[in-house]
Amino acid sequence: MEMRAFNNVAYLQAGIAMQYMRRHKLTPSQFVEMDRKYKLLHFLEIGYEPFHLTGDEGVLDELDELVAEQHGEAGGDIAQ
Repeated sequence: MEMRAFNNVAYLQAGIAMQYMRRHKLTPSQFVEMDRKYKLLHFLEIGYEPFHLTGDEGVLDELDELVAEQHGEAGGDIAQ
């Protein structure tokens, strides 16, 4: 991945991660744990092309759907 594309993806990931933590009242540690379990940042990376054209609320909703789908398959607690 070229440096400019990498920077754009990283910028999207950082911004969405911050908003996701605010939306769900998560600490950075809780978000990291969710990322380990659900691969949230990887999802943002592979979906960068459509996501950077989507509003932030839409991207946050996509992350919520991803967690809900995986949570249903794996069971366990979703961080509050």
